[in-house]
Amino acid sequence: MNAIQIHNTGGPEVLQLAELPIPVPGPGQVLIRVEAIGVNFIEIYFRKGQYKATMPLVPGSEAAGTVEDLGSGVTGFKPGDLVASVGVLGSYAEYALVPAAQLVKVPDGLTPEQAAAAMLQGMTAHYLAHSTYPLKAGDTALVHAGAGGVGLLLTQMAAKIGARVITTVSTKEKAELSREAGAAETILYGEQDFTAEVKRMTGGKGVDVVYDSVGKTTFENSLNCLRPRGLLALFGGSSGPVPPFDLIQLSSKGSLFITRPTLWHYVATRQELEGRAGDVLNAVKSGELKLRMEHVYPLSDAGRAQADMEGRKTTGKILLEP
Repeated sequence: MNAIQIHNTGGPEVLQLAELPIPVPGPGQVLIRVEAIGVNFIEIYFRKGQYKATMPLVPGSEAAGTVEDLGSGVTGFKPGDLVASVGVLGSYAEYALVPAAQLVKVPDGLTPEQAAAAMLQGMTAHYLAHSTYPLKAGDTALVHAGAGGVGLLLTQMAAKIGARVITTVSTKEKAELSREAGAAETILYGEQDFTAEVKRMTGGKGVDVVYDSVGKTTFENSLNCLRPRGLLALFGGSSGPVPPFDLIQLSSKGSLFITRPTLWHYVATRQELEGRAGDVLNAVKSGELKLRMEHVYPLSDAGRAQADMEGRKTTGKILLEP
């Protein structure tokens, strides 16, 4: 089978196409024929060495495809089922092994592309809006990278709840996409001071919650955007890791809260995984949650796909197809 393999950490050029044997499922595993692969920042962190992994590595953490074979002890799935998974390394390939416990069935009527586009980013938006800081009608949220995959989905979910959403984006075109998703206001962070704009838009009060996937370049000012006892959910670091931080600043800025959540702790049980995935996939099926999937690359162009994501040349979800 064709697969992308990394032998050493580095830039996009280390993502090399390789010919590997089709794996055989062991106990509790399912072999899927991959039909669509989600591209996410976590794969960039692995490629750069920010997250540690044994080399050589087949990257990838999100895929949708058809069940090809079952290992011993697997129940609830059969060959031919359309399924999707997140959190399992090895999806940048034509076939992948997935523990049955981390696999969900895709509802009838959805394509593999829709499933791969919705799972990781959709469930991330879901836990942020419903669990990390459970939004309610009348809350005000600041969402960084508002035209990105998580940003667009999180904005839709927050707006449906009745929250007021302010987003930061890099271009006027992305601002328009963000408003279409439900943002009440957008801020062009390259032209405007987003802290000053947030304070102006909230009458000096600040927002209830900041959802920040950017990290290093936004962290301090994200805290400055919060109302007293507000919460910063730092769920990514696309600009780099946050430098060491003196916690006394949380007191001086208004007894603030901060959390560094990750999806895996919000789908830690089978019940939680099925619940979040079901909510997200069924919302896509009903049309309540709209996906953007304009950027589809062949598997062999994985390096370009990651480079375009890092360079903020894309909006919505980036997909690879074997």
